[in-house]
Amino acid sequence: MTQFNSAAQAKYAVQDYRAKKRIEGVEIVELKRFNDDGGSMTELGRIDGGLHKLLPGFEVRQVNYSVLEPQAIKAFHLHKRQTDVWFVPPGDKVLLVLADVRAGSPSEGAIMRFVIGDGNSRLVRIPPGVAHGCRNLRTMAPSQIIYFVDVQFAVDDSCDEGRIPWDHFGAEIWEVSRE
Repeated sequence: MTQFNSAAQAKYAVQDYRAKKRIEGVEIVELKRFNDDGGSMTELGRIDGGLHKLLPGFEVRQVNYSVLEPQAIKAFHLHKRQTDVWFVPPGDKVLLVLADVRAGSPSEGAIMRFVIGDGNSRLVRIPPGVAHGCRNLRTMAPSQIIYFVDVQFAVDDSCDEGRIPWDHFGAEIWEVSRE
């Protein structure tokens, strides 16, 4: 068996490949992308009477489009009633950070970090009480997010758009993993 020098041996570790703890209620739905010589198309969902066919029980009440400037961080959003369903086009690359802050949840305190876009077509359902934010990982171009919500935005007392600081879970959460 190969021996390492003392400096390398002191820092040697094996990466943990076990499945990461998931947040209760977060759903990831893989989508089919259709490609041909003229481009591509991805169906984001079929809506019947406001209900999204791929996300049982989710009623679409508003659809939004957001642009993130290169390396921008938008965090943390938090809702008491609203469910978000996010889609990032495959040509863009966004780090999504989710944190369960629901008191008494089976996954209370769990944090999920993963990349959306980056060649994949998927929807991510984010339930109420799960703090969410994102960072555009592209250095030279904006990234886009299309998201569906089940509560219409309001600026009055019924507003469900809350915030906690971007570094509430530590500023390092936004750093690119170097493993």
